[in-house]
Amino acid sequence: MKLQSIIALVAVSLAVLASGCRYNKARTSGGAGEGEGVNAGQIDINSQVDENAIEGGSLDDLSKKSFKDRGYTLCTDVVFQPVYFAFDAATIKPDELGKIEAVAKHLADNPDRVVTIEGNCDERGSNEYNIPLGENRAIMVANYLGQNGISSDRIETVSRGETNPAVAGSGEEAWSKNRRGEFIIWKK
Repeated sequence: MKLQSIIALVAVSLAVLASGCRYNKARTSGGAGEGEGVNAGQIDINSQVDENAIEGGSLDDLSKKSFKDRGYTLCTDVVFQPVYFAFDAATIKPDELGKIEAVAKHLADNPDRVVTIEGNCDERGSNEYNIPLGENRAIMVANYLGQNGISSDRIETVSRGETNPAVAGSGEEAWSKNRRGEFIIWKK
């Protein structure tokens, strides 16, 4: 393993541990990040982390741990705006932070509720590339929720890669709406 990869692994692990966060499917890999913004938790999408290196278990164990499987039901009385990302980036743009803060406030005001954050990508790139990128986006949003006082046991992340477009079609107008993190609220 290259020294740069080892340093990145240590940096990611320390960032997650320092934030006190434990997320399902917390692994990162992918390409170079672009765009400017707040890098909540400082997870670099250029790094590669073993999927079992961060507490939360392997991808195969995830289905056993979902909120739905733990008796939560979908909450339909509230909808939050998605967080949009720049092309090939998992960095949260400053003008998107208010959306995450609104979710944090809702969760703080409703202790019986939890959130699944779905990371999504546009159609460009392979599925092998977009799944980790979508995951990185979800993890960045989860880290920012954690920084806003939401306990990690109330947050789960999942990547949809390019499989769940919000807008059909090709071109920047559609792609910009598909590069997003979405919130699914559950209640007991």
